[in-house]
Amino acid sequence: MEVKKIAVNETAQRVNEKTEQYLNTLVRAYDQVLGTLHLGGRKADYDDTNYEFVGGANDELRKKHYDKSLRLLWKAEQHASWSSFHDLSRDEEMLMKMADDALNESEKREVERIKTAEFKALLDREYTPAQKQAIVNILSLIGHGEAYAWLVSNEVLRDVKSTGAKAALTMQVLEEAKHFVVLRELIMAFGMEIPRLPVYEYVMLEGTLKAKGLEKFFGMNVLVEGIALSIFGALSKYPGLEVLQMFHLDESRHCALPTNYLKTQPLTWWEKNNPASMVKRFMMVLPAIPLAMKMEKDFAELGIDVFEFGGSLVRKVINLAYRVGFHLPLPQENMKAFVNYMFNAYCSATREGHNFREFLDAESTLGEAELAVEREVFGIAS
Repeated sequence: MEVKKIAVNETAQRVNEKTEQYLNTLVRAYDQVLGTLHLGGRKADYDDTNYEFVGGANDELRKKHYDKSLRLLWKAEQHASWSSFHDLSRDEEMLMKMADDALNESEKREVERIKTAEFKALLDREYTPAQKQAIVNILSLIGHGEAYAWLVSNEVLRDVKSTGAKAALTMQVLEEAKHFVVLRELIMAFGMEIPRLPVYEYVMLEGTLKAKGLEKFFGMNVLVEGIALSIFGALSKYPGLEVLQMFHLDESRHCALPTNYLKTQPLTWWEKNNPASMVKRFMMVLPAIPLAMKMEKDFAELGIDVFEFGGSLVRKVINLAYRVGFHLPLPQENMKAFVNYMFNAYCSATREGHNFREFLDAESTLGEAELAVEREVFGIAS
């Protein structure tokens, strides 16, 4: 696959990097002080420097219990055919036996492939070292995000009402666990340095984890999962990254969950329009703007304009937010215009000869199947 690198303003990138490093030191130190004083601070027991939860990988325990439990998970459709459950995959319906592990057949083949020397040779053949590092930098945003998604979905499980809703959230908890461990192996297969959480994403994820009640739905299932869905949609056609199509399908269900749940348990007018709630949601979204600026160089290395990607993402996330009732301080079209203005202001300052563009009209997802899924999830006309 031929990738045409996009030139970036190196001075702007150095400023972005220094700014992020300074803010990261400040925010992390502040959270550490609050934690020491038992006044709050970082909530997640997650070590993003080492890309592991506190306590280490402990893969032996995972294999003995998480992997084994999912392999042995019996299916109601097979053992209670009289029930209304339809929980067998196509392969299981045909073979009438349990899958070897928690993954479907395509995922299992991909996971096995990324462990082989052949797969690593493919990566070396298809990508330059700079491109491999860029892919790792971008995917690690979601890799770290999956750790928080795992924690957040577990907490939302307590807040949703109805058996069906709790069953749906239980499956998301299981899928987030799978995403974290599988994506971690994929990222490590590139053999490049895995960066810590950028401070902007750290603030976004911690804000989501600390949010109250169904506001976690907005932070995780609308905003963070929307970012993940867009990244998987943009990269799943790149060589060696085909397994991201499976992640894309999972994330589409996670993004659709607020829509489906809030049809049965709709937000009240006050929950939708409470000024304090709208401001908190906006504060969750706001770090995405400097995050895009910081990630410009990595996306450019892969031939992707980060602001076209960001515009595509913001259009979808804002549509979904208002669709399910998570309103922001400005009307929907004004909110889009604000983000588009910020993107253009940055480009005017850093790109020679930049002309005003409607970045939110861009489409970054590749593949007709992926686009069809997103149109349904985000409520966007084809």
